[in-house]
Amino acid sequence: MKSTLGTDMLLVRKRQKEKAFLVLATLAFLFSLIVLFTLIIDAFLDGLPRLNLKFLTSFPSRKPEEAGILPAMVGSIYVTVLTVLFAIPLGVGSAVYLEVYAPRNRLSAAIEASIATLGGVPSIIYGMLGLELFARVLQLGRSLLAGSLTLALLVLPIVIVSTRESLRAVPQSLWEAALALGATRWQALKDQILPVAFPGILTGIILTVSRAIGEAAPLIMIGALTYVAFLPRGVLSPFTTLPIQIFNWVSRPQKAFHANAAAGIIVLLAITLSLNALSIVLRNRLEKRTPRTL
Repeated sequence: MKSTLGTDMLLVRKRQKEKAFLVLATLAFLFSLIVLFTLIIDAFLDGLPRLNLKFLTSFPSRKPEEAGILPAMVGSIYVTVLTVLFAIPLGVGSAVYLEVYAPRNRLSAAIEASIATLGGVPSIIYGMLGLELFARVLQLGRSLLAGSLTLALLVLPIVIVSTRESLRAVPQSLWEAALALGATRWQALKDQILPVAFPGILTGIILTVSRAIGEAAPLIMIGALTYVAFLPRGVLSPFTTLPIQIFNWVSRPQKAFHANAAAGIIVLLAITLSLNALSIVLRNRLEKRTPRTL
């Protein structure tokens, strides 16, 4: 009888702890949402009056009412596209090798641990690496190519980890069935495994785009310009991006420049959400076309 009462008391205490934890987690979630929406609403209230076609199609100026974000907007799109072109093939290929072909030994374990560690390295460290490797050693200077390669290194761990998790999510029975029918490992991977895992890989691409388009610290380290009155003419051209332009405007004392920064934040949010929405639509379509596995 006493043991039954003791068990019931333990169950009651566990349920109370679970409820308390749920309440704390819910409050933390609501607090984060309130802060986020407060910042977004504040940016919209300050930036919407400044947001117009002239603002989107004008070059920066020392006069806040004449300043625009065209070079920064074009630079952000160029840098993001180049980063994706560099990071996705290299990251997906590395993940496929580590997950499918690499032998299970100490070297593979060390590489996997290094990739997991690199995912938590501050972005400013990648900026210092890009400054030394791409800007100085390879003599790429303050170019789009140097900035894109630096951001590609930054987001590479995200691509590798998300791709490996997507490959692991594919049922082992699909591998076994393809190999039992006489397919080689490459044929099974190309025709069966990757099409099933691709929606998950696309999720990693979404995270890559979101990370790349919002980074400023690595680009500042390699010497991206804060004032650009021209559009990039090639991958070796100097450039700026929206986060750097916003940082430049926020650092100025005039309130009119702060309104420009708020308008730039709105544009950056619109570009990021548009690219993410496009990736999500593509992922959903691929999931519908992909046959369900047992």
